[in-house]
Amino acid sequence: MLKSGKSRIVVRRSLSNVRVQIISFYEGGDKTEVDFCSKSLKKYGWKGHGGSVPSAYLAGYKAGSEAIKKGIEEAIADIGMHTSIKGSVIYAAIKGAKDAGMKIPLGADIIPDDEKIRGAHIAEYAKKIKGSEKYSKQFSFYLKNNFSPEDIPKHFDEVKKKIDSQ
Repeated sequence: MLKSGKSRIVVRRSLSNVRVQIISFYEGGDKTEVDFCSKSLKKYGWKGHGGSVPSAYLAGYKAGSEAIKKGIEEAIADIGMHTSIKGSVIYAAIKGAKDAGMKIPLGADIIPDDEKIRGAHIAEYAKKIKGSEKYSKQFSFYLKNNFSPEDIPKHFDEVKKKIDSQ
């Protein structure tokens, strides 16, 4: 990766946050050019969980937009010690940066589909278990924020538009 001379898109996740960084290599040491966390999506009105596929995509999208503004158009994916899992949060963040305009080599078969990125899988599951005790436990984060998990795809689109407008 270092010999390529290209920047790296570094994605790290915890249970409730996804951090996306664009890092460039210099002989004196690496330099973080862009750093964006999914927790910062609150500035754009995001009410969803910070560790979800939709929030990872939006964090990657914002990081990619910032990188483009700084003239960084290409990067190589650096997933560190994370296990490579098809359709995971890690690849959702990288897809977000790609959709923002960055050139990042990544196979299309490993990226989550557009409906999963928008959170349709979460909304469908919420509809399926609504009214049960499991619903209030599973979606307590959303309900505490007066947000219906069934509305995630619509809310995702609204937040992405806000990111685009800046």
